[in-house]
Amino acid sequence: MPQEVAVLAGHTSRTSLVTASLAVAVLALAGCDSASRTKSADTGGPSVIAPGKPGEVAETLAAKDAAERRTDDDSPNSADFAYARMMIAHHTQALEMTELAPEQAKSGDVKRIAARIAAAQGPEITTMKSWLEAHDDARTTTGHDHAAMPGMATKAQLEELRAAKGTAFDQLFLKLMITHHDGAITMATEVKAQGNNIQIEEMADDVIAQQTSEITRMRGMS
Repeated sequence: MPQEVAVLAGHTSRTSLVTASLAVAVLALAGCDSASRTKSADTGGPSVIAPGKPGEVAETLAAKDAAERRTDDDSPNSADFAYARMMIAHHTQALEMTELAPEQAKSGDVKRIAARIAAAQGPEITTMKSWLEAHDDARTTTGHDHAAMPGMATKAQLEELRAAKGTAFDQLFLKLMITHHDGAITMATEVKAQGNNIQIEEMADDVIAQQTSEITRMRGMS
């Protein structure tokens, strides 16, 4: 009997050791899993469901990606529409001025800058008209008084430019066009602050960059 008791005691001891080892292993795995979840949270957090647009299925995204995704509605507002309509009129006047340069300007530099302006603003007018049509606004003309738009030349100034020749034309053209460009930059800056449509904002950025560069060139010719 004492020998049997000893055997049983030894068996019980080994069983306890195995059980204790398994318990330690389970705790270790649980710790690893907890650390993994903590690391995941640190690198972006749990996944979230991002609703799709109408007719589209929802997506499962990491929290970080969902936060970075643009969800703003860029539907055009009144400032966007007003900018497009007014800038069409503004650019149209610039083209009227540049059309005079080939015959009336004396300076080759003035002729070249006039051609550059025409080459840029003609397509921009087409783009803005297309934008208005795409957004169900066919009013490509503006009811605003031209004098209310910054930088616009008056009728008297345009008549003076049409009558000028040679050096007199060059000087007046540069004076009027620098003012005209300054006005366009003012309008573009305002719509960037007041508008909501990303395409209009991109067009305004182009106007600011292009016309700022042209102003620098024209001031160098004055």
